Amino acid sequence: MQSTTKAVFYAGMLLASPIHAQTTAETASKIDLYFADWHGAAPILTRGSLEQRTILTHGDGANPTQKGAVLRFLNSYTYATLPPKATTQSARLEGQQEIYFTASGQGTVTAKGQTADLRRNIAVLMPANLEFSIKNTSDEPLAMYILNEPTPPGFRPNPSMLVRDENALPITSSDEFWTHIVKTVFVTADGLATLQAVLTVTMDPLTIARPHLHLVDYTDTEEVWSALDGPTLAFVGNQLRQRTPGMAFYHIPDDQTPHTNLNPSRSSQAKFFYFARYHPHETRK
Repeated sequence: MQSTTKAVFYAGMLLASPIHAQTTAETASKIDLYFADWHGAAPILTRGSLEQRTILTHGDGANPTQKGAVLRFLNSYTYATLPPKATTQSARLEGQQEIYFTASGQGTVTAKGQTADLRRNIAVLMPANLEFSIKNTSDEPLAMYILNEPTPPGFRPNPSMLVRDENALPITSSDEFWTHIVKTVFVTADGLATLQAVLTVTMDPLTIARPHLHLVDYTDTEEVWSALDGPTLAFVGNQLRQRTPGMAFYHIPDDQTPHTNLNPSRSSQAKFFYFARYHPHETRK
């Protein structure tokens, strides 16, 4: 049995579970609105030379009317590229802060006299009220995912940028939801203002994670799975969607639609960039 066929077969077995009978026809009809891909987005030039392509934007996550316009608590999620040898204009974030996750290329980020190298899987938490710039030091484009979150009134941001090398981080869990191999990149204590978790999640070949619902605080939950490596299958309600790197899925914020991920590859791991806000948390002052 081919790997994709096998994955679909096992997913079909799961679809027979009573948990999936709750998925409504209305929800099933709008599932595609919760998926978005930067490859089809028009480029927007920002900060002088940074080209951003929208993946997810602010909107109504419960009843979206436009594909990808689903974020309720976050501002935006984009894919950005900086041309070879280019440097962004100096910028200062007010009432917001950003998380950068480097996808490819090489460069540096400088803020308040601190400079850090950027390369694949380097993550940066850029706090509000700090002047900074990004430079591409190579002959290839510098590519990154940018997550923008609002800072609530009275929030005390970090005094400097926080840099994490995901390559060197320890594995937090290797059996979360059966098969998720998790690395914790940032959490609330690191200076997140609205989000509560920024993670990477890896899945071994021919594995499926446990389908689940959000039964507690689901109206407060904002959860996104962004594909980084490998073709995967997203299991949402009673349907499957093929997913390739650059695509993101926003978990439908109800207590009726289970979801999970499948890696149909026989030989390669799949990897996701995951971020979530589960419920309101106390503002750091």
